[in-house]
Amino acid sequence: MSHAAVTFDTLKFVETLKASGFDEPQAKGMAAAIREVQQTNLDELATKGDIKELEAKIEASKADTINWTTGMFVAQTALIIGAMFGMMKMTQPSAPVQYVAPPGQEMRLPAPPPAR
Repeated sequence: MSHAAVTFDTLKFVETLKASGFDEPQAKGMAAAIREVQQTNLDELATKGDIKELEAKIEASKADTINWTTGMFVAQTALIIGAMFGMMKMTQPSAPVQYVAPPGQEMRLPAPPPAR
């Protein structure tokens, strides 16, 4: 991640400390310490540009996920419909079944038993 430049005028800081009673090595030491802490903190921060770049990547990932999910839904639906048609075709007889009575036999129901 990039970071924005923050200016820290070390010379002015050292002069301010010297004016308030610090000697030059102490003032320079404090300026160096503050600059190091400030730089360390800036390296850990995200800029607005970093956040916008990350948001764009998230949006692209969302679109990819939606496209993938839609494609899988269409593929599963086609597979299920294809399997249903395949099963229907397997269970259909190849020719219509007709009952043919043997010669000389009538196709009637037997007579009911006599009442008592």
